[in-house]
Formats: sequence, structure tokens, C-alpha cells
Amino acid sequence: MPVLGGQARRHHRGPQQAEEVEPDGGDALMNLSPDDWLTLLTRRHTQLLPDLQALDRYYEGLQPLSYMHPQLVTEIGDQLRQVVINWPRLVVDSLEERLDVEGFRFAVPDSTAAEDEADEATADELWRIWQANNLDEGSQQAHVDALVMRRSFMIVGSNPGDPSTPLITVESPLQVEVDYEPATRAVRAAMKRWYEVDPVTGAIRDEKATIYLPDRTVHYAKTVPNGWSVQSEDVHELGVVPVVPLVNRGRLLNPGGVSELADVIPLSDAACKVATDMMIAAEYHAMPRRYALGFDQEDFVDADGKPVSAWTQLAGRIWATAKNKRDDGVEVGQFPEAALDNFHSTLNQLARTVAALAGLPPHFMGLSTDNPPSADAIRSSEIRLVKRAERRQRAWGGSYEQVMRLVLRFRDGAWDPRARSLETRWRDPAVPTFAQKADATVKLVAAGILPVEMSWDVLGFTAVQQERMKAMQASALDRAMEGDLAALLGPKPPQPPASEPVPGG
Repeated sequence: MPVLGGQARRHHRGPQQAEEVEPDGGDALMNLSPDDWLTLLTRRHTQLLPDLQALDRYYEGLQPLSYMHPQLVTEIGDQLRQVVINWPRLVVDSLEERLDVEGFRFAVPDSTAAEDEADEATADELWRIWQANNLDEGSQQAHVDALVMRRSFMIVGSNPGDPSTPLITVESPLQVEVDYEPATRAVRAAMKRWYEVDPVTGAIRDEKATIYLPDRTVHYAKTVPNGWSVQSEDVHELGVVPVVPLVNRGRLLNPGGVSELADVIPLSDAACKVATDMMIAAEYHAMPRRYALGFDQEDFVDADGKPVSAWTQLAGRIWATAKNKRDDGVEVGQFPEAALDNFHSTLNQLARTVAALAGLPPHFMGLSTDNPPSADAIRSSEIRLVKRAERRQRAWGGSYEQVMRLVLRFRDGAWDPRARSLETRWRDPAVPTFAQKADATVKLVAAGILPVEMSWDVLGFTAVQQERMKAMQASALDRAMEGDLAALLGPKPPQPPASEPVPGG
């Protein structure tokens, strides 16, 4: 078996913990055939799937109940319904909601106005291709999967129907796995596999896979009992793998990333257990509890005369004791109800811990005080969350820039050296009010610090909106040159009719 390189060996310790890795060599993988890469990456992906699926279940709120003895779960049976406090989704969505791509630009201006205009036109074209591939929505899904399952992927390919608009697809780590070059940490091979489902019966028909290499893309189909067979092959000689990972919190020896839920899952499990216990306590202790003295075990039977379980007896909200020799009489009474404050304080403490680990403001977790915080205090409490969003913007911005370089390569048939200076434009994660941003921008423009057109970027206008604003300014200037000064100065004041005297005249 070849040595695992780049994507080093992993020791799985559960979905709530990061993958442990050991660096190892990659020389044995340099000359693998596409068939060998398929065998290696499918085996590795199969090993990773249980952890990824467990992380996905936590985000969806479908995780099993933890911290409860299995015998008690068996005894309770269908009488117990788990209470899920879905803090994992809150942690992920609070961060993802501040990650919105708004366009692309060239960071380094060219030497001439014509070259600058060409760069601006290219940036507008990239945004058109972005929207043509529905990446306004797709990028949000990629961010969620990356935050939950450590990484997501984007695959770039040619578009036979429209060569000017290459295809960009967003992929889940449940279907895609990559291998990294140890020296450069660049992707040197990638695999996507999926199942085709019969549209009528819903049964799985065929398993398909695609291997992406720097010089070719190979498509496979799996049939039983023959195994994998090549269906088609595209020799493109790109020089790079057209698969770009979006990695969450990647590290030097763990390029596959860490789930944003790694620190939250144990606390979420504890909260779900405490909340479930609270509901059980509310059912059997928060209301006055009755008891009956002078009954034997055989007195508790169902409608058919069969003995009922201990849990069913509890569900009847009656505690009973057996008869004794001195007194065969029956006594019925009632205990006072119990308070649930201990559960509330435990849940509040767990919520504070989650807020601290995830960088969430206290009010996101439902924690409040008698004195409402001021607007400045609320903004101050969001500083860590804003900084976490900015870190993701920097890391994923580089991935999106690589995607756009591949787009230009597929569109033009050659690499564009200017694309090395591409930058991704993100919406401000601090989410200030528009009035605050406008006031600060006007002051910068009036002081001559910020050009007017750059202020449009600061205010968050999209590339399409900026083009319309430029066209409107050009149209106003043309009208002014023709003598219509109102095009620049605004509408003229209404003039009184000639027959009426002018006031003050």
C-alpha cells in the first residue's frame, strides 16, 4: 500500500475533536496512476465519512442523546423524548451570516488607464460568471459545510454550451476528498464520488467517481462484480488540479481543517441531557406528587391483567409501598412539588461557556441582565465574532481567487499573469448601520482622503450598481455640456408666471 503523503495519517477520536495527524513522506505518491489515486482516495474518504456524517448530524440537530446510561434508555423506551438545544447550528450560522462575497478586484493598479480599465472589465466579467453559476447562494452553502465539516470544495470546468462562462460547482466533503503536496501544500489529486438514484423507486443504481489530476480528469463507474471501470478521460494539461478547498482553520500539519463545532459539541451534549432531565423532572416532580401506601407489586397491572414495568408505574405519577403485617390499611397522600432552578442555572452556565469558546455575544445565547446594554456595549461584545469572520474572509478569499484564476484559464485557454493580484471583495462583517458608514465616508471624501468612486466600495455597492452610477454620472455630464446645468446642480426652482409680480420687486 502506498504511503499517505500530504494529507497525513489521521487518528480519529470522535466528531467533536480535531483530526490528529502525523507528517509523512509523499514520494511514493508522485507517480500514481489515476486508478491508484481512485483506490487511495476512496479508501481514505470511506474512513473519514463516519466523523463527517456525525458532525453533519450535530448541525441538523439529529445527534443521539449523550450522558445517559444505556440501561435507563432501554427501560424508559419511547416514554423519553430528547430535548435538543441546537447550539452547534447557532455557532455556525452566527459566523456564516457575516460572510458575504460581493465581487472581485485587482489589488495592484496597472501603469496605464487603459490597463486599469481592462482590469476593471475583467473583474466585472468574473462577477458575471460568479452569478451565472448561482454562487451567491452556493457560496453560503459552501461556508456552512466548511464550518461544520472542516472543509468544502469548489470544482471548475469547461462549459461546452457557453465557453465564455466556465462551470463552477460547490461540493460537499461527504462526496469529495483531496490529497496535498507535502512541500507546497497544494492539491495534487482530488476525488469526487456519488451515487445515482433511480427516480422511480429511489433505489441506488450506480456509483460514480471522478479523479482530478494536474494533467487530466478521469471519470469512473462502478459495476458489480467488475468494480471500477473508466468511462471517459479528458487530458487538459492545466498543470494544477481544478479542485479548490475552502478549509476552516487549517493548520500546517492538518491542512484538512478543524470543525467549528469541535469545542461546542461536548457542551451541547451536556445541555441536551440537562434539558431532557429538566423535562422529566417537570413531568414527575414539578407538580404535586401522589403516593399510596398499602399496595403490593401485583396490584399494578394493565387492562389485560398483566404486570406493568417500573417506568409505567412512575408514569402513573403514584409512588406505592407494599402492605405490612401490622397494618393492612391503605393510605393516600401527596408530596409538595419541586423547583427546577438547578436546571436553569446549569443551562445558563453551559451557555456562558459556549459563548466564550465560540466568541458569541451573550445576547446571542439568550443571556441578559436587568440593565439593558447600550449600543456601544453591544458592538463591543461582537468584536471577537467580527474578528473570526475576518479571519475566514482572508483564508477563503485566497481560495476564491484561485477559483477565478482557473475560470480565466478555462475561458481564455492560457493563464493570465494579472490574475495573481486578484482580491475578493467581502461585505463588512461588523455590520454597521448604513447611516454610520455613509457619515464616515462623506467625511473622508470631503477631506480628500478617499476618492468618490472608492467610496462606493466602502458603502458596499455591487459592481452592477457601480456601473449604473457611472452611467448616470456620464449622462448627467453630457446634458450639462449641452447647457442643462440642472443635470449637475439639480432641478431648477419653480419660476412664477410672467403675469404675476415678482416678490420684493
